[in-house]
Amino acid sequence: MKQKTTQQSQWIWQNDAYPHFSYDREVLDPLMQKITLEQGKLIAYLSLMDANNIKQTRLNALENEIMASCAIEGEMLNRESVRSSIQEKLGLKDDAHYRSRNKEDNYVDILIDANTHYAETLSLEKIFAWHHAMFETSTHLYRMNIATFRGDGIMQVVSGAIGKEKVYYEAPPREQLEREMQDFIAWYNNTPNILIKAAITHLWFVIIHPLDDGNGRIARALTDRVLSSIENSHISKLYTMSKSINDDRKSYYAALENTTGYIKKQNPLDITDWCRWFFKTLYLALMDAQKSLSYIADKTKFWDVHKVDTLNARQTKVMNKILDMGRENFKGELSKKKYITIADTTPATASRDIADLIEKKCIKQVAGTAGKNTRYEVIIPTSQSSS
Repeated sequence: MKQKTTQQSQWIWQNDAYPHFSYDREVLDPLMQKITLEQGKLIAYLSLMDANNIKQTRLNALENEIMASCAIEGEMLNRESVRSSIQEKLGLKDDAHYRSRNKEDNYVDILIDANTHYAETLSLEKIFAWHHAMFETSTHLYRMNIATFRGDGIMQVVSGAIGKEKVYYEAPPREQLEREMQDFIAWYNNTPNILIKAAITHLWFVIIHPLDDGNGRIARALTDRVLSSIENSHISKLYTMSKSINDDRKSYYAALENTTGYIKKQNPLDITDWCRWFFKTLYLALMDAQKSLSYIADKTKFWDVHKVDTLNARQTKVMNKILDMGRENFKGELSKKKYITIADTTPATASRDIADLIEKKCIKQVAGTAGKNTRYEVIIPTSQSSS
């Protein structure tokens, strides 16, 4: 919704010193150190994963990233179409040469481009190409500028009932956008790829808001581009920041309101609050990824040790079910009743299978359980077999 400029508002871009942002290193340095440590741990996990596992992990992360990034803006994509398109791009299934392209394919192309061609110089043409891909099949009810700057109307973020609207943010006017983007792109291309750059890239692009729609999605793609460069693509897209944002959108918008001018403060160009939110969110994304990768590492170690054992199809199905979920997520641990349900078998067969798994040291009885309440847990080897 667009309204007339609210003159008493002092948006961040109206400050004379803009865009010379400031931030408190004493507050942010400990957060950045934690993130660097967790990035290193993710790289270590890769040594326990084969190429197919890495591709599957990237598949899941890319899928969640695309779905969540669009969900933040209220656009719901078809998850199966997204997953199918990523599988084709990662070589996990054959290309469907005669399948018509859809918007899900285009979103996948944008994100893979951001996480693959991060060493290329950023240009306005690149941003407009992403925008065109994002909206070439657009069904917007209003006429929208695609692959170019937004129109002449005032761009505002407004909420509230008619007559009681609140303007949460107003972007720079149309006539400033070319200069704004020249400054942004020059800064982006001449600034070393460090964590603070990722935080500022996201914020500054949203402040400029150069497009009619898709500003948040492209800001997040540009953020991924910086992170991919920092990580040299070792772990890029093994985690998803958009999912963490979408899980707590209230904090996302609060961080923007605390930074872009809706909430007045003594130093309008201090972006410490934004950076703190950004780094905490990135940290959560990395921790979620570590948890997922730990399940893969556990599964890899388990099957490496038991590759010489002859487990039947039922036993394999049950073990994979638990390992894929992660032992702590398999509530109530394994019981005979759960084994029967998962394996779709009889009580007698379940008893024989469980006894065999115990003998092969795949599982062990949980201490303190007995009779009908007997529970079992998977034994994860402490290290991979060297054989």
